[in-house]
Amino acid sequence: MQEKIKVLVIDDDQELCSIIERYLKNAEYEAQFAHTGAGGLNMALTGEYHLIVLDIMLPQIDGLSILTEIRKQSVVPVLMLTAKNEEADKIRGLQLGADDYLTKPFSMAELMARIDSLVRRYTTFNRSTAGFKSLTLKHLSFDTQTRIVLLEGQALELTGKEFDLLYFLAAHKGQIFTKRQIYQQVWGEAYAFDDNNIMSFISKLRKKIEPDIAEPFFIQTVRGVGYRFNQEG
Repeated sequence: MQEKIKVLVIDDDQELCSIIERYLKNAEYEAQFAHTGAGGLNMALTGEYHLIVLDIMLPQIDGLSILTEIRKQSVVPVLMLTAKNEEADKIRGLQLGADDYLTKPFSMAELMARIDSLVRRYTTFNRSTAGFKSLTLKHLSFDTQTRIVLLEGQALELTGKEFDLLYFLAAHKGQIFTKRQIYQQVWGEAYAFDDNNIMSFISKLRKKIEPDIAEPFFIQTVRGVGYRFNQEG
C-alpha cells in the first residue's frame, strides 16, 4: 500500500486553511494544520511530513524563525506563503532554506501546482535516479538513495532543493546552463523565478561547499550566460 503524502500547513488564516484542506483532501493528501507559530513549530519538529506550507506572518513565532528551526534538523520541502510582495522577504526565505514561495493572494490552482511539484520532486527523485545510485567526483560524493552528499568525507547539510540543484550541476559537470534551464530541469516546471532567486540558491550552496566563496571552485559563473560545475571538480 502506497504511503499517504502528509502535508503540514502553518497559517493563522483559518478560513484559508479550510479551503486549502478541501483541495488537499481532493488531491488525496493527508493534511494537518496549525494556526500559531508555536503550535506549528512543535508539529513541524515532532511530526513526519513530506511538505510544509508555512506563512511568514504568524502570531507568537514568525515563519522565518520557524523555518530556521526546521532547517536545523530537517530537509523537508518548505513552501513559504507571504502577504508581502517584497523581494527582500522572498530572498530571505530562500536563504534560510525555503524551497519555494507564493505571494498572497494566490489562486488555489497555483498553490496546488506548487505543492504537487515539490512533493513530486521529493518523493520521486530517488526513483528517477535509480540507475545512478552514486556519483563520485574529485571532492564530492553523492548517494541518491539517502540523498547524502559528502565533501571530502564530511556530510553536508543540504535542503531537498539544494541537493537536487547541486546533483544536477555535478552530474553535468563542464556543461553551461542558463538560469532558465536550471529552473526547468531542477524544479521540473516552466520558469517562474526571477534570476535573483536562482542566484540565492547558488549563493547558499557556495557557502556550504566552496573553500573560497570569493573564488568559487565547484560552481562557476559564466558571465552573461549562467553557471557550470567545474570540469575539474
